[in-house]
Amino acid sequence: MAWIVLGIAGLLEVVWAYFMKQSAGFTKLWPSVITLTAMIGSFALLSWSMRVLPLGTAYTVWTGIGAVGAFILGIMFLGESMTPMRIAAAVLILSGLVLMRLSATS
Repeated sequence: MAWIVLGIAGLLEVVWAYFMKQSAGFTKLWPSVITLTAMIGSFALLSWSMRVLPLGTAYTVWTGIGAVGAFILGIMFLGESMTPMRIAAAVLILSGLVLMRLSATS
């Protein structure tokens, strides 16, 4: 169950990162509200998952989901570049997440 909660926390991190960009430095109300709400939810779920999972594993997976998710959203919705170097970096992050999951005892 902790892994599912951690996955949701990571997805909420992607949500808040995207809407933080949309908030234009917290100058737009609704994107700012969504950002703060998703942040609170993401941190709360991360905290809950850390009751079971090791700190290093939980935090690494959480930030990795956020990084790769933000990378994908940036390409899909914000017109960010999809260069071979950026794709390689995302693949390396995903590889690290898989290894972190496989090495976890919980």
